[in-house]
Amino acid sequence: MKFQLRHTIALSAALLAISANAEEFKVGAHLPLTGNLARSGAGFHEGIQTAVDIFNRTNGKHTIKLIAIDDESAPAKAVAAVEKLGSEGVTSIIGGYGSNIIGPASDAANRLKLTYITAGGVSDDLTKRGYKTFFRINNTRGYELAIEKLIEEMKAKSVSIVYSTKEATGNLAKGLEKSFAAKGIKVTMHAFDPAITDFKPVINKIKLQDKSEVLLMSGYENDYVGIIRAAKVLKPQIKSIVGVWSLATSKMASDFPDLMPNVIGTALLPFPVEYKTPEGKQFADTYKKLFNKDVDYLAQFGYVKANLLFEAIARAADNGTLKKENGLSDELRKTNRDTLIGKVVFDANGDNPNFQHRMGQHQNGKIAIVSPVAQATAPLKYPALPW
Repeated sequence: MKFQLRHTIALSAALLAISANAEEFKVGAHLPLTGNLARSGAGFHEGIQTAVDIFNRTNGKHTIKLIAIDDESAPAKAVAAVEKLGSEGVTSIIGGYGSNIIGPASDAANRLKLTYITAGGVSDDLTKRGYKTFFRINNTRGYELAIEKLIEEMKAKSVSIVYSTKEATGNLAKGLEKSFAAKGIKVTMHAFDPAITDFKPVINKIKLQDKSEVLLMSGYENDYVGIIRAAKVLKPQIKSIVGVWSLATSKMASDFPDLMPNVIGTALLPFPVEYKTPEGKQFADTYKKLFNKDVDYLAQFGYVKANLLFEAIARAADNGTLKKENGLSDELRKTNRDTLIGKVVFDANGDNPNFQHRMGQHQNGKIAIVSPVAQATAPLKYPALPW
């Protein structure tokens, strides 16, 4: 199999000022660097590279060599990437994007006894397998809570949920359906096959039959674009368009400036962001130097998952457990610290029960946090649409 866009990051000794006997550890990563989810993959990858740069400049004793492979959002290629990385002696794997990709890839990592960490797979099924090697810093419930709070603050009485039948998107939609119904909110569900490109029939049903106040999308980048374009043509009498992951990003704003105004999606931080903590400032400054642009939340996710892994590798190397079976996984499970996405700890299944998200709205080319109100950086615009 031909692997595209293979990246090896090894920062030069001249820039590092690290002792010549520093111990180097290989870390593998599989990401969608091309294809429909390349924007998300690139965001994660940039955050991971930033973590490598900072770790290699500041640890003083150990260095990380990152080997990243493009999985093209294909499960088989993700599995092959993990197997290839395992044959090259990596200590661990940083996972890609999408629960349908993360699942088989982390299965392969578990068979190889490789620690696997991700921020791209939120399906609850991933943490029900009982793997000692699997870790993630975010989960479905954190997204559900953020959306539930937004709808509550909007005081919306009806929602049409348009969702992909993929595992994570479907589970999120069905979870929200139950929670909304329990609160007396009228919910209409519209499932679609991931291969669909024409969303006008679905939007027409929402316009003529549902007549909902909010159009909620549970999908991925290309899905959002198709749904919003169809809505912009048919103009249903909705009051807001809301989505989930990879929607409230600067990349979506720059790539689709006519579609994003007033659209709302999950986001942990506004864009552009100003960090107040020393770690946040170091991250933002390093990211800016490496990529000549401001941070968005996908890069932040990439940084956090990679940084926690690198710290665990260093601790395991120092205490002599890195090369023992489950030594790195046991060390990573000891994580208990504040990060750029909040407090992170891992339970017995590798999940982070502290994860909570926020909602960001595209406003005048920027992204403002609008919910929860107590953490908002700008008022929610509602009713407000892209047209």
